[in-house]
Amino acid sequence: MRVLVLAIDRDDDFGRKAGVKGPVIGKGKCIDAALKLSLADPEDSDANVVYAAVKLYDELKESGEFDDVEVALITGHPDVGVKSDMELTRQLDEVLKRFPADGVIPVTDGAEDEQIFPILASKVPITSSRRVVVKQSESIETTYYIISRYVREILNDPEASKVFLGIPGFILLLYGIGKFISISQPDSMNVISGVISGTLLLLIGGYAFLKGFRLRIMEAIVNEFIQVIFAIAGLFVVIAGMINAYVNFPQFAQSMLGKMPEPGLISIVLYINSINTTLMIGIAVAFIGRIIQAYMRRDPHIWYNITAFFILPAFWVILDLTTKYALSIISVHSLAFLFEVFGAFVDVGFAVVAGSFLRKFTIEWLRSGEGEAGRGIAGVPNPEKKTGERA
Repeated sequence: MRVLVLAIDRDDDFGRKAGVKGPVIGKGKCIDAALKLSLADPEDSDANVVYAAVKLYDELKESGEFDDVEVALITGHPDVGVKSDMELTRQLDEVLKRFPADGVIPVTDGAEDEQIFPILASKVPITSSRRVVVKQSESIETTYYIISRYVREILNDPEASKVFLGIPGFILLLYGIGKFISISQPDSMNVISGVISGTLLLLIGGYAFLKGFRLRIMEAIVNEFIQVIFAIAGLFVVIAGMINAYVNFPQFAQSMLGKMPEPGLISIVLYINSINTTLMIGIAVAFIGRIIQAYMRRDPHIWYNITAFFILPAFWVILDLTTKYALSIISVHSLAFLFEVFGAFVDVGFAVVAGSFLRKFTIEWLRSGEGEAGRGIAGVPNPEKKTGERA
């Protein structure tokens, strides 16, 4: 009976880490492959699988129980599943052509590799199987070493240390300060606890929000200072307009509807109409900041921001008409409605024409050498570089 001792690497660690291509047939070649993987990644257990297969091969050779014995290694694919199993099947067929075995003894390191046993059984009977479990020290020293190793990694990683040490430390610090304050003023403990809890939720939620959306506030303030200042100013304009609209909402409702509407959808739509102008002004202030910063930095895309600024009146018209139509203040067949729609189309057309002109002007501006070196756009040669000069 001819028996094949078969080491299986379903996710192709040998190929990815050590550059070993399967199949590998023969004791010497299998040992060389295992050595390459051990040097590439000493912690990978697939090398131990091959060593165990070679050891089993030697034992079967010495026992003389079988007529002939061979050892081989087959590797799959990093995309574990259909693709890896097809590759393993192809390599197994190649091994069986060179060594037509009557039985196979698969050697694996876990349940994942054992999932291809049905494929093996369809090609050649499985005589036995061997699972390799890498032994680990069970001493307290080993456990301490593993824990201390990960703790050191956390301490050396600035981002990880902020999450795992900085936030818990800040929580303990706040509660410690609260405890000291409560010693002199016991009645204030509930207030202190509420303030601390609110602060923690605000900070942790803000940190998670900034990290989740990859927002870098300080970097934006430093690098985009003009834009940030104008954006904040625009936000204040919008907030002031919302407050003013809330205070004067009864008078506005009286002038628009002739009465004060009940709280509900009508009131919300009417309130949106009342803040329309202030909202557009706030957005315009923010765009002015973007335009100024683009001009100061010689940004070739300044034309885009100016075009967006020109389109704002059309956006004001859309918001004004939709809210008035929802409130039945204006009819789609009225002259005022058609006049505003015409004005919106004129504004959009003007913005498109102006944007096209500004884009051509910006390209000429860069070609004339006024643009900052290295800030060119696609199709615009860098005026700082001479013809034939290497980058």
